Amino acid sequence: GSSCEKCDFETDLCNTLHELNLQPGWIRRNGRSGMGPPYFDHNGNDSAYFLSLSSDMRSSSATLRTNVFLPTDEEHVCQITFHYWISQMRGTLMVGLQKHSEDTITKIWQVSGELQNQWKTNAITINSTEKYEV
Repeated sequence: GSSCEKCDFETDLCNTLHELNLQPGWIRRNGRSGMGPPYFDHNGNDSAYFLSLSSDMRSSSATLRTNVFLPTDEEHVCQITFHYWISQMRGTLMVGLQKHSEDTITKIWQVSGELQNQWKTNAITINSTEKYEV
């Protein structure tokens, strides 16, 4: 069976991600919040919620961590699909992989310097022989 979990932020942060209060800088909002673009989610819905970086952030970066995922193999492939919007030229969005035996985070995808001002979608396939977080 499919173990896919959809994380749409409509009611809360959803189970995949750690509680938001551990992650300063991220806010859950929708397009009607009066905080500037985006004014809608990736489906064009202005009342649907998404995560956004607060404009009054003091630090230069903010992290979102997933819960622990189990190892992958031929039967259990992990693919994470996400929608993103970049509204700053100097902004960089990075996806990293941290395996449980390692202290370091390995960068597996990043995008930067693209002032798109539109929603884009990306899918990442992850292979790990041990438990990991993203």
